[in-house]
Amino acid sequence: MYTQNNPAARAANCVTPRQLQVMNTLRRLWMEHVFWTRAFIVSTAFSNADISNVTNRLLRNPADFAAVLTPFYGAQAARAFENLFTAHLQIAAQLVNAAKAGDSAAAEQARQQWYANAAGIAAFLARANPYWNQADWQAMLFEHLRMTENEAVQQLHGRYADSIAQYDAIQNQALEMADVMAQGVIRQFRL
Repeated sequence: MYTQNNPAARAANCVTPRQLQVMNTLRRLWMEHVFWTRAFIVSTAFSNADISNVTNRLLRNPADFAAVLTPFYGAQAARAFENLFTAHLQIAAQLVNAAKAGDSAAAEQARQQWYANAAGIAAFLARANPYWNQADWQAMLFEHLRMTENEAVQQLHGRYADSIAQYDAIQNQALEMADVMAQGVIRQFRL
């Protein structure tokens, strides 16, 4: 149907300023998450002097998410998400450092914790929002972990072109997660 002469159809296809703000904010936060994760991987791989600064910036990301989620879900739920997401990053750091050190037992232990944490994040999100499906979130988060570990391994083994290509895929997938998160908020709160 041609919408120019149909105001109701035009309105149904419009994004409100508030919806756009939620979408853009969540996209920015997910992009920052994957960017600073990559910066951590690169700094770790090369023992860069900026590792402390990069780590601190990366660990700010969960608090930034919590600040955005608080008006919708309250401080307690936002803090719970922040704690789960901080653990996600700390476990990832353990995994990258174990892989760099060649400690396969420690890497496997961290990997198992990482996936358990992702399952916990998926369960938390599904409890928080009826439009966020636990199985879908778990599948997305598991794919995120798989790709991020691939990126780290490629970087640690000097396969830089592969690592960059993997990062491009990670960015695309992060935007998908952001869109799922934004659509859930928009639907749940009728923004």
